[in-house]
This record gives sequence, structure tokens and C-alpha cells, in this order.
Amino acid sequence: MPPIPLLIDYPVIDPVAFSLGPVTVRWYGLAYMAGLLLGWLYIRQLLKHGRLWGGAPPMSPDQADNMLLWTTLGVVAGGRLGFVLLYEPGHFLSYPLDVFKVWQGGMAFHGGLLGVGLALWLFARSVKMPVLTAYDLAAAGVPFGLFFGRVANFINAEVYGRVTDVPWAMIFPGAGPEPRHPSQIYEGLLEGVVIFLVLAILTYRSKALQRPGLLIGTFLILYGAFRILGEIFREPDTLWFWPDAPIPAGMFYSVPMILIGLWFVVRSRAPATADG
Repeated sequence: MPPIPLLIDYPVIDPVAFSLGPVTVRWYGLAYMAGLLLGWLYIRQLLKHGRLWGGAPPMSPDQADNMLLWTTLGVVAGGRLGFVLLYEPGHFLSYPLDVFKVWQGGMAFHGGLLGVGLALWLFARSVKMPVLTAYDLAAAGVPFGLFFGRVANFINAEVYGRVTDVPWAMIFPGAGPEPRHPSQIYEGLLEGVVIFLVLAILTYRSKALQRPGLLIGTFLILYGAFRILGEIFREPDTLWFWPDAPIPAGMFYSVPMILIGLWFVVRSRAPATADG
């Protein structure tokens, strides 16, 4: 059976959104900014509705401004260090200054997750808020960043999919002449849109914010499952410490997320403690 003809051309987009003199602004940076800002605005809205909390919210909407700052630092530092340590340590050992070239791309979600986790732990302690509640709020807002981050991946023609002959396959610049899955779009819809909808339903219909740990646990389970599913269609990254591993790096790093998420969900059914 001959291959199905391509129906969609890859829309080549300049990764540079605009320039102001010597300053170059890339879509990659704008995507992360949009995700952080929309997540912050959504969290502020959640903090304005006492009925979602079964009483007074854990902090004021204005305190979410500081939470945004802590989260941004965690995303950037953790995401970049995660990419360096988990995916390409050899390259950065040879070219250490490249670690700081964030504008060229190269952020790892699993590293960003650890960075945000630490940043939010410090933030929650500073405002005397239950740590799990801070994690739940962050989980509610994270899908915005995931969606726009995958859009940025698509614009940069990076983390593209495996070779395929599906009608919507695309030929990505720098990925050879063969058509591939636009896996960035798959992941953006699953990790961004679907996870947001599930968490929103839990928040507004099931009083999830009154059960600390439920949202962050559900998020970790869904993201891990969707990332594993996405790796089926995505060109795999190899584990630098186990190049011949039978599963891609994204799958390997997602399994612990699912297990931790299950622990959070089970914990959320127990009586609340002083630490959330």
C-alpha cells in the first residue's frame, strides 16, 4: 500500500518574534511568559472564591504575586539544570557556557518540576501555608505553561515526532526528508488542555482544594501517563547513563512521577495535618 500523501506542510515560523535594537525576543521566551502569567491569573481567581476552599483561602490573591516569582525561578533554574543533567551532560561539560543560553531552547520538564517543588516548599514555609496546598495551586496553573511550552517546541521545530505516513505528518527543518508526527501538538493538547480540564472539574465540581494533595497527585499521574503515551510518537531521547535502555528517557523519568502522584492522591483521602 503506497504511503498516504501529505496534507499539511510544516508552517516555518521565525523563532524570533521581534527585535528592539540589540534585544531579540524569541517565541520560546514569550511562550513561557504567557504560560506563567496565565497560570498566575488563574491562581488569583481560585484564591478569590472561598467556597472552593470550604472557608477562607490559604492566602490572599496579592500573595500569589510572590508565588509567581518563586515559581518562575524554579521553572527556569530547575528546567535548565534538568536538561543539562538529565539529557545532555556531555555537551555541557564540553561547552559549559552553553548552560546559560536558555534563549536557544533546552528545558526539561522533569527538572523544572523539581525546581518548582523546591521553590514552592520555600515559599509555603515563608507565608506559613500548607505545602501541599501550594503544590495544588501550582498544579492547577501549570497546564497553561505546558501548552505554550509545546507550542514553542513546535515553532522551534524541536522534540519532533517519529517518522510516519499519517496524513497530518510534517517534514521538520533539520529532521531529515522524512515526514514525522507533530508530537509537540499531541503533547500540548494532552498535557495542556486535557489536564487543565480534568483539574478544573475536580476543583469546581469535587471540592479538590479541600483535600490537599489531590490536585498535585492527579496532575503527576496524568502528566506521567500522557508523557509515556507521547513518547510512542515522539523521536526518543536516550538516557545518557544508559544509552541502550529499552525505553526512552521521557518514559523512564515519568514512572516515578506516577508513583509519587498515586501517593499524593491516597494521602489526600487521609485527615488533613498541620503541614497540609
